[in-house]
Amino acid sequence: MITSLTLSQVATYCRESLNAELLNGDATFSTVNTDTRTLAAGDLFVALRGENFDAHNFLAQAAEKNVCAMVVEKFNPEVSLPQLVVTDTLLALGQIAAMNRNAFGKPVLAVTGSNGKTTVKTMLADILRECGSVHATKGNLNNHIGVPLTLLQLDATHDYAVIEMGASAIGEIKYLCSLAKPQVTMVNNVMPAHIAGFGSIEGVAQAKGEIYQCLTESDTAVINVDDNFSSQYLAATTSKILRVSLQNNTADCYATNVRAGNDSIAFDLNLDHQKTNVVINALGDHSVRNALMAAAMAYTVGANVQQIKNGLENFSPVGGRMSRHVGLNGALIIDDSYNANPGSVRAAIDVLASYEGQQILVLGDLAELGKDEKEIHSTLGEYAQAKNISHLFTLGSLTKYSSDAFGQQDGAHHFTDRDLLISNLKNISTSNTTILIKGSRSAKMDLVVSALCSTGDIH
Repeated sequence: MITSLTLSQVATYCRESLNAELLNGDATFSTVNTDTRTLAAGDLFVALRGENFDAHNFLAQAAEKNVCAMVVEKFNPEVSLPQLVVTDTLLALGQIAAMNRNAFGKPVLAVTGSNGKTTVKTMLADILRECGSVHATKGNLNNHIGVPLTLLQLDATHDYAVIEMGASAIGEIKYLCSLAKPQVTMVNNVMPAHIAGFGSIEGVAQAKGEIYQCLTESDTAVINVDDNFSSQYLAATTSKILRVSLQNNTADCYATNVRAGNDSIAFDLNLDHQKTNVVINALGDHSVRNALMAAAMAYTVGANVQQIKNGLENFSPVGGRMSRHVGLNGALIIDDSYNANPGSVRAAIDVLASYEGQQILVLGDLAELGKDEKEIHSTLGEYAQAKNISHLFTLGSLTKYSSDAFGQQDGAHHFTDRDLLISNLKNISTSNTTILIKGSRSAKMDLVVSALCSTGDIH
């Protein structure tokens, strides 16, 4: 944290919104924890409730670990420690995080989007490390719990904060922005992801666009003008705007001379009438766009073109997001298994199609697509077939529609048993084979990756 706080300060801050009442005295804290397994002496313990857990059942265990105080929804007379009683401990966690963020007088940048937000966050953090000390969201802790915990880890040594924000419903990003108060924000893209929670692609756009609504006139919105909803964002945004495009040279930041290799992609970065050549350890045109968005955001807070180039060229793919491995029989394994939605699957197919030799797309079910899930899976099979992918191996129930659309006579193979799929992949793999593995997190396609990999990363 930036500075120590007292529980009485938190009580004052939350009194009206959460009916906060401080009992059993006061305490000073500089660390906040919600997990009884990792509690340390002196922590403030915030007892959260979830669908399958209630930390209020573990207050005695928390006290045994010498926490300094607790935030609870019901006073426990058997615990002698100071207790801040509130109507909602999750909201209290957010308010404490907001207090810490309010003490941080340096740039806060926020990233969202249907695809690529974790990659952009990582690229942006890599660039800003060329300029100073960076605190960035770890992994994908981008929700109503992860963002507060990230903000609580901000301390006085940091020069920049890079916050990733995710959402599964309208209003969530608005809430996260109320805590983080970012001065630079962006929506990487709008795709049909989590449709079941948003109702429609328009609902996705509305939810993601909340990240621009929090900005003041002196703040900056970085907008991907190639996205279908960019005109909506441009019209509604009242802050300063920096436009990004893959190829439109009227944008403030765009790419030219894109050159794809087997393990990297090079391009000329054009930013505010300056140009530099960049080579990134990533695959596909979508990776160039991710880099452009990160570059534009970093530029708004003072990074120069050389620092941007250096940071991007230090980027390494995040595990499960287009990371490359040597597989059995010398096959190249492209692990894109962390998660999937229709847009990211198409981008993955484009990458696979650029490889020579035998190409195998291994696809697991895509989740949360709503009433059009069967049709969407079919269109993905059609897209892979149109891109002349050699083989499509599918696993699950919904991907049967992808397999049918691709056509068994054209190289489709559908499986409901993971072990059988893996066995067949091993039999067909050679040193001239590239296998790209993709699917929603719930499909557990990382298990397929593990079974096929014989050595470590290529990079």
